[in-house]
Amino acid sequence: MVDSQDYLRAVLRAPVYEVAGKTPLEPMERLSRRLGNTVLVKREDRQPVHSFKLRGAYNRMRQLSQAERAAGVVTASAGNHAQGVALSGARLGIRAVIVMPVSTPSIKVEAVRQFGGEVVLFGSAFDEAKERAIALAAEQSLTYVAPFDDPLVIAGQGTIGLELLQDDARLDRVFVPVGGGGLAAGIAVLIQQLMPEIQVIGVEPEESACLTAALDAGHPVTLDHVSLFAEGVAVARIGDETFRVLRDCIDDVVTVSSDEISAAVKDLFDDTRAVAEPAGAVSLAGLKKYVRAHDIRDERLAHILSGANLNFGSLRYIAERAELGEQREGLFAVEIPERPGAFLDFCRVLGARMVTEFNYRYADPGKATVFVGVQLHTAAERADIAAALVRGGYRVADLSDDEDAKTHLRYMIGGRPPQDLEERLASFEFPESPGALVHFLSTLGSRWNISLFHYRSFGMDTGRVLAGFAGAREDPGFTEHLDAVGYPWRDASDSAAYKFFLTRS
Repeated sequence: MVDSQDYLRAVLRAPVYEVAGKTPLEPMERLSRRLGNTVLVKREDRQPVHSFKLRGAYNRMRQLSQAERAAGVVTASAGNHAQGVALSGARLGIRAVIVMPVSTPSIKVEAVRQFGGEVVLFGSAFDEAKERAIALAAEQSLTYVAPFDDPLVIAGQGTIGLELLQDDARLDRVFVPVGGGGLAAGIAVLIQQLMPEIQVIGVEPEESACLTAALDAGHPVTLDHVSLFAEGVAVARIGDETFRVLRDCIDDVVTVSSDEISAAVKDLFDDTRAVAEPAGAVSLAGLKKYVRAHDIRDERLAHILSGANLNFGSLRYIAERAELGEQREGLFAVEIPERPGAFLDFCRVLGARMVTEFNYRYADPGKATVFVGVQLHTAAERADIAAALVRGGYRVADLSDDEDAKTHLRYMIGGRPPQDLEERLASFEFPESPGALVHFLSTLGSRWNISLFHYRSFGMDTGRVLAGFAGAREDPGFTEHLDAVGYPWRDASDSAAYKFFLTRS
């Protein structure tokens, strides 16, 4: 068994700098001011493979025997360890076969191939890919390079802990993402040996919290399901060796939601202009949650930006969920009267708060059900908004924590009206600022009943609205009135999408 002193010596001897770089520890000034602590980010996205995994992979492969080098290696990885093995193989002249889950982002698959790795796509998640990799190792006499559950891999990752202490020995806490546990184990065992007064906090996604489950059970267990949102830490079972180390060395563990991870991705971009992958922002999400839960002030807190191999298509989801994760947006379903001016009255009840989204389609002559997003300054403001709407006579439901509403229903509001509304459809642009929607509606007036409305704020200079006006189809004053409103607009009544999905025929 490798003890703590053995790990310390292995970290100090790890030849990782033959291929990896010493990464900077940078301040996040905006977030520091917001949280009342000094927040520092360890930029492992600056490695040649844009993640920390190169350290452990190279340390393991550098110490293979000549016979093992000649035969080659195989590994299983969701992407970042794969790139580390592929680059290490290229540098050391070793054949590298990489088994990757079929769900792995294409950016990581292509990067592995560019580094010279032989890619085999297999399985829906890491654990299935691992089984295939172990089988290939036996079939082709390859050495299996574990992504986390190997003392040499753990020691390679532990060099990050050494750099943290070299750069800032006054740290109070270090937050580390946990997938299989190699990074957390390496940092925790190193810091415990050298500066045990610094706490190491592990952070896991709620839907792949294999360390939390193992600590609760007293031994590693296999989760029934893992979320692939942060696929770099989507591991169903903590490693045996990493669990043994973490059980003795980790100070605490916190779990975070996908929305909280998305908010952390945004924080990293706002402060450093780094675009982290979800797994790379997990530790920052945990730092923020831990600070608030324990009312931490005036401490020096470091976290690991562990990777930036982001599939570009994921940004749309991340951007949509970041405000919810930071609790800066509330989502509500509200029932309002179906009459001209009712929408404006409703917005006035919201007061000066900024409406971020509004979805509605005429369905009933007496009442309308709308889906509305409102910008928040504090999480408690959600209850204040709901109470204000109830006092205004509206039926309301807070959907901010409803996963189905956030993922699906917000995009499905609408349908066909029960009768021909003789409506015209118009697309508008208007200046985007708090109160802009109320001003827009006030300027537009209540000459026609608004029968369709869609608006979503994207933080740009101009807002975009699609609106339907009942009874305006043959009204000669419609165009003249909209021109007089003063906002750029165009008639969208001939839209094929409108005719297919939103009209009666």
